[in-house]
Amino acid sequence: MEDWLKNPASLFDISGKVAVVTGASGAFGALASQVLAGAGARLVLAAGNGAALAEVAAQCRELGAETATIVQRPNTEAACNAIVAEAVKQFGGVDILVVASGMNDVALAPDMSPERFAGVMDANVTGSWLMARAAGTQMIAQGRGGRVVLMSSARAKLGHPAGYSAYCASKAAVDGITRALGCEWGHYGITVNAIAPTVFRSALTAWMFEDTERARAVRSGFLSRVPLGRLGEPSDLAGPLLFLVSAASAFYTGHTLDADGGYTAG
Repeated sequence: MEDWLKNPASLFDISGKVAVVTGASGAFGALASQVLAGAGARLVLAAGNGAALAEVAAQCRELGAETATIVQRPNTEAACNAIVAEAVKQFGGVDILVVASGMNDVALAPDMSPERFAGVMDANVTGSWLMARAAGTQMIAQGRGGRVVLMSSARAKLGHPAGYSAYCASKAAVDGITRALGCEWGHYGITVNAIAPTVFRSALTAWMFEDTERARAVRSGFLSRVPLGRLGEPSDLAGPLLFLVSAASAFYTGHTLDADGGYTAG
């Protein structure tokens, strides 16, 4: 009998793994950091907002995780290499990378300048590729495999009438990077996957959960397309994340996991 059959939950054990999270002060980045902390990983958290980053790090330490920080956005090759170097310095390597950094800039196409479009693409596409490249290079050198999780969106598959041409294009490109690197790095034992949420509870979306006329109207229209009939909660992303960073997903790579209540299925 296989040892894991005696305790199938052991497939999700990441105790002692070294995890790097970029965009750790954002909604998904903070959640990812806390989930990995609670699961026993050792953390290197990166973000551009030092005060917010320190707050997230403190929360992770309260959960019992060894946690280091670096005030850095993954927006250049040097910055990404510095983040990985910090993980090597603090904990000897990198086993898990979660790229939660990114941005949106909403404008109808005629009103969006090429510079603004390029800014979204740089943050979401180039930043994801540079950070994955830096961590993946380290994982290859280590020779023990690894897990890379990128941040996609339901908007990678669906358009939006309110001016999301840059964001939709950028997240579709993240899905492409996920597939390409999943194929490229599979023989090293490195898996590359993405999570694509729709609206979930955060500081930015809290208003959609409120009992106001505006919130009820927006929520009703949105939920008419969500088969499970509700907005997402942070816990709805925690399970998929833990799956993708653990041995449970060892035969799963190059995929985007839609954590969206069925929104993109219909």
